[in-house]
Amino acid sequence: MSYLFLSVSIASFEPSINTLVSFLENAPAVVVVMAFFIGWIVCWFPVAIVSALALNLQLGKPLQPEQKLPLLVSLYLLAPFILWGINWLTNTSFSDYGLRVNISLLGSLGLGFVLGVLSLAVVFGGQFWLSWCSWQESQTKQLQSILLPIFLVALFVGGVEELIFRGFLFTQLTRDYSVWVAAVISSLIFALLHLVWERRETIPQLPGLWLMGMVLVLARFSDRNNLGLAIGLHAGWVWAIACLDTAELITYTGKVPEWLTGKNKKPLAGAAGIVCLLLTGLILYFLS
Repeated sequence: MSYLFLSVSIASFEPSINTLVSFLENAPAVVVVMAFFIGWIVCWFPVAIVSALALNLQLGKPLQPEQKLPLLVSLYLLAPFILWGINWLTNTSFSDYGLRVNISLLGSLGLGFVLGVLSLAVVFGGQFWLSWCSWQESQTKQLQSILLPIFLVALFVGGVEELIFRGFLFTQLTRDYSVWVAAVISSLIFALLHLVWERRETIPQLPGLWLMGMVLVLARFSDRNNLGLAIGLHAGWVWAIACLDTAELITYTGKVPEWLTGKNKKPLAGAAGIVCLLLTGLILYFLS
């Protein structure tokens, strides 16, 4: 009886599902994009409520790193499943978005990671040479315990964000817009959505975040339309900055204005971070 009831229930929903599939397959890109983001937030909202209660979060107070991480992980864990649902409804796959799991993916990941770390090393090295900041040797003991955990988080965050923004979002937008218009729009959305977590510190970083998105689009082009290089590059930047911040390895001397080093000690909110992105973009341009 229960099996019969289940079969009848599925059969009753089948016309609606077929209608939805037909609609999304022929819908403008903006509709498919909105369907993904709405579905993502709706599915995450109950998890966010439970997490907020468990973490004793209070409205109006900024999130601490230990509070932000569980929320971020739960949100990002849901993303591939919601995206899989959109793929099923639109008859697409992750490979259409540039995520092809093969040996070359690992090579591109490694290359992107090294490039991301080296680009930051060059920029911070220049700041050390100019005495804009100093290295805290006494804090290096903390590195051993945080390198691997931060690497795993950086790879996870970089992978999910690239799959969504340089993969799904960018690919969908190219259906209705030129490549560069799609790059500009997807990078703008990428930058603005960072305001969800922290507004005061994020607003000065918006130009840098937009430029970061554009550079990561270029990384996809450089990798023959694959996401491996972009994921590695993104993860390298997140890993290096997070290690420096967590271990408090850098102290700014205050010899120059914040607009050079980065407002609120955020490289993307200053000229130094912009130089890092432009340097990386130049290298990717020659690689492509």
